[in-house]
Amino acid sequence: MLLRNYILPFCLLTVVLSGCSNTAKAPIYTRGTTPEPGARIMRRPGATIPQRNAPAGSYVVQRGDTLYSIAWQHGLKTEELAQLNRMRAPYTIYPGQRLQVRSGQAQQAAAQTVPQAAPLARPAPLKAKPLPQPIAAPATPGQEKPASAPVPATARLAEPPLYDGQWQWPTRGKLLRGYQENANGKKGIDISGHHGQPVSAAAGGKVVYTGSGLVGYGRLIIIKHNESLLSAYGHNSKLLVAEGDHVRAGQLIAKMGSSGTNRTALYFEIRKDGKPVDPVRYLPRQ
Repeated sequence: MLLRNYILPFCLLTVVLSGCSNTAKAPIYTRGTTPEPGARIMRRPGATIPQRNAPAGSYVVQRGDTLYSIAWQHGLKTEELAQLNRMRAPYTIYPGQRLQVRSGQAQQAAAQTVPQAAPLARPAPLKAKPLPQPIAAPATPGQEKPASAPVPATARLAEPPLYDGQWQWPTRGKLLRGYQENANGKKGIDISGHHGQPVSAAAGGKVVYTGSGLVGYGRLIIIKHNESLLSAYGHNSKLLVAEGDHVRAGQLIAKMGSSGTNRTALYFEIRKDGKPVDPVRYLPRQ
């Protein structure tokens, strides 16, 4: 009986140890992270599309890009960029689309990296309902019925005039850096100031870009003045206008900051036919 009490526990221990020596490991799962069969790793919203897929002389459109910002980045006129890619107005572009940005390329048509979504059809414009006519007061006996007063048509707001040839300094401050024609990067001027200092449009025009998608410019505004002149305002702390806005010379458009750089200053640049020019030639003497 005593021997039996020793042999039984020993056999049970042997069975347990033999089971533990099995080399097959059980799968380990983390709650909420087990992938489903066939699941794909999706790009997080807002992530940039890698430019390594773009061959030399081309550019892959990123979310937030406009034709103006891409042309500015590659030293082209917007019309030239559109012509390189055989685009017609209204020049619709899509994230992932590959554009030619070098006029010397043999292949002029833009190859697509992702299928283009068909543009949504615009709904038919709603017809304005006629305004109700005022009810004339009843005529008293012996008097003629007065004629109804004509209802004036709704006046259409006229767009403010664009470039009129007049320029002014976009902000007050010391010129930290002048125009650098032979610089590899930005060639415009830097104007000193304090954080939040007003930044104004140097000339009348239309805002064609607002954002921070161009590396090295911070929060940037680009204004189109006519078919050949553009001006840019970089490193702002706050943008006060939107794309499509018409602005007059001297109108407040931003507040000075240090976005995209290590000091508070306004970066100001003028381009003619897509190429940087000396802004001091256009601005009045201080």
